[in-house]
Amino acid sequence: MLHSRIEGEGKPLLIIHGFLGTSDNWKTLSGQYAADGFRVHALDMRNHGKSFHSDEFTYDAMVQDVLDYCDGHDLNKPDIIGHSMGGKVTMFFAVKYPERVNRIVIADIGPKYYRPHHQDILAGLNAVDFSAKPERSDVEAILSQYIDDAGTRQFLMKNLYWKEPGQLAFRFNLPVFNEKIDAIGQALPDGSTFEGPALFLRGDKSAYIRDQDFTLIKTHFPNAEIKDIANSGHWLHAENPKQFMEETLLFLNA
Repeated sequence: MLHSRIEGEGKPLLIIHGFLGTSDNWKTLSGQYAADGFRVHALDMRNHGKSFHSDEFTYDAMVQDVLDYCDGHDLNKPDIIGHSMGGKVTMFFAVKYPERVNRIVIADIGPKYYRPHHQDILAGLNAVDFSAKPERSDVEAILSQYIDDAGTRQFLMKNLYWKEPGQLAFRFNLPVFNEKIDAIGQALPDGSTFEGPALFLRGDKSAYIRDQDFTLIKTHFPNAEIKDIANSGHWLHAENPKQFMEETLLFLNA
């Protein structure tokens, strides 16, 4: 079963991180949701964080993981917040098991196909040679040759851990990501719908959801609201956490 961080009491809320993320990326916001009356389950998806590694890396497999998690924790109709890849997992889950979902929040991702665009990040990650026993500063220096954005580098660095004394490693399953990266961009199947309450949030500086995508969103999610989070890009929940919390709580508590 998926690893998770659970806190709070009240209505069940699943949080699903994005590609190369972990539940720890949501630690601060998870605490705020817990304080607002939610029983928060922040998940580590397969091949990420402290969850199991698997050669199978598809949305179908990740949806089954979420279903197994809900069954294992007796969660009938949780609210779900998903960012990026986690938003796609949430969409796939909602259209396949609409009776198992209450409300969904999709953060900066649409139901359309996205062509592979993580090449620089993967190149940087693959350039790290852990057999040379690098320090954290050495890893960041290598990543900086491929990834200009310091925030992205710090996000990736959170996946480092001491596998044993003197030996760093990445928690995620990089070999499988190298092989299965195309799976991340998969579109929702034609004709699939979720008619429950849905909130799509996009960073106003992000290109992941464009105005011309609204029609497709409404086709799959006819009761969707679509809102902008100001002064933020793809990591909108980290770049403007105040507005992100306000919009999500307003929606989840409606």
